[in-house]
Amino acid sequence: MQNAWAMYDWANSTYNLVITSTIFPAYYVAVTSSKIPSELSYVNFFGIKIINTALQNYALAIVFFLVALMSPIMSSIADYRGNKKAFMRTFTTIGSLSCVALFFFTPEKIEYGIIFFSLAALGFWNSLVFYNSYLPEIATPEERDGLSAKGFAMGYIGSVLLQLICFVIILQPGWFGLDNGDKTLGPRISFLLVGLWWFGFSQIPFRVLPSNTAINKKLKKHILVNGFHELQLVWKQAKHIPALKRYLLAFFLLSVGVQTVMLVAAGYSKKQIFPKDEDEPKLILTILLIQVVAIFGAIALSKLSKKIGNIPTMLFGIVVWVAICIWGYFITSQTEFYILAACVGLVMGGIQSMSRSTYAKLLPPTSDNTSFFSFYDVTEKIALTIGLFLFAYNEELTGSMRNSILVLMVFFILSFFALLYTKAVVTREKYASLFH
Repeated sequence: MQNAWAMYDWANSTYNLVITSTIFPAYYVAVTSSKIPSELSYVNFFGIKIINTALQNYALAIVFFLVALMSPIMSSIADYRGNKKAFMRTFTTIGSLSCVALFFFTPEKIEYGIIFFSLAALGFWNSLVFYNSYLPEIATPEERDGLSAKGFAMGYIGSVLLQLICFVIILQPGWFGLDNGDKTLGPRISFLLVGLWWFGFSQIPFRVLPSNTAINKKLKKHILVNGFHELQLVWKQAKHIPALKRYLLAFFLLSVGVQTVMLVAAGYSKKQIFPKDEDEPKLILTILLIQVVAIFGAIALSKLSKKIGNIPTMLFGIVVWVAICIWGYFITSQTEFYILAACVGLVMGGIQSMSRSTYAKLLPPTSDNTSFFSFYDVTEKIALTIGLFLFAYNEELTGSMRNSILVLMVFFILSFFALLYTKAVVTREKYASLFH
C-alpha cells in the first residue's frame, strides 16, 4: 500500500515540472509575446486587454484562493463520509484531462488555454489535500518521514524522466515523424503526455488505497462549515502560544515570497532573459538543473540546521533570497542567470522543508495534527494568492516584471524580521531543537 501511495507522486509530479515550471510557461510566453521586443505583450481575454504574464499569474492567484476556500469544506466532507479517495480521484481526473485538453491550445485560443491551465492547477492542488491526508493512515509515526521522502524521490524521478522525453520531442521532432513545420506541436504533445502520464499512473494508488477511512470524524458543526470551525479552533490555540503565533506570521510572509518566485520564475526568465525561440531549450534545461540542485540544497540546509538550529538556518536562507531578488532585478545576461538559478536551487527546497519541520516542532501536544497542518496549508495558499496577485498587478502598473521582484523582496525582508521576532520568544529550554 505504501508503494502504491508513493506512485501518486510519480504520477502527478510531471504536472508540476512540465506545466508549472518549464514547457508550458515558455510556450505561453512565446505564443503571446509581441513581435517587437521593446513593446509590452498584451493579450485579449474575453474582451479585456491585459499583459500576457499578468493574466497567467492572475489566473493562478484565483486558483489558489479557490483551493484555500474549498479544501476545508472538502476535507470536512471527506472526513465525515470517509470517501477521500473519491475526492482525490475526481480532482485527479479534472487536472489530468485538463492537461490533455491543453494539446489543443494554439496561439489563437488564449481564453481556452488559460481556462484549462487553471483547471489543471485546481485539480493538482486539490488532489494533494487528500493525497497527503493518507500518510498518517498508512504509515506509523516512525515510517512517515521515510515514506514521505520516498514519495518525493519517486516524483522527482518520474517528472524528470517525462521532462526528458518531452525535451527530445521538442528538439528532435523528426525522430518521431513530427517535423511538419508547426513549432507548437512539440510543446502541445508534451501537455498531452503529462495528462496521460498523470491519469494512467494514478490508477495504481486508486486501485490499492482504501476507499474509506477506518474511523470517520464526528462533525462539530454543519458539514459545510465544520472545516472552517476546525481552523478557527487551531487559531484560538495558536494565539495563546506566542512562539507559534509569531512563527505563523513569519511563515506567511516568507511564503508570499518563496512560493510566488517558484511559480513566476519560468515566465520571468522567458520574457527577460530567453526571449528568442531558439533559447527555449536553454531555459528548460536550466530550470531542470534547479530541480537537481534543490535536492543537494535541501540536504545542505538540513545538515546546517543540525549545527546551528532551524531558525538561524531559515534566517540565513532568507538573507540568500533577498540577495537573489536584488541580483534578479539587475540581471541581464544568460550566464548570470545560470549562476542565479543555481543559487535559487540551493535555498528553494531547503527553506520549504525547514519551514514545515520548524512548524511541527512548535506545535503543542495534540492528537489533531491534521487540523494544525490544514491551517498551515491554507495559510500557504492565501500567501500564494496575495503574492501572485501583487506580482501581476505591479507588472500591469509599471509595465515591468523586474519591478515586481522588488515587491517580493519586501516580503522576504519582512519575514526576516518576523522570524527574529519569533526567535525572541522561543525559549531555548522548551524548543532546544530549534537552536544549536
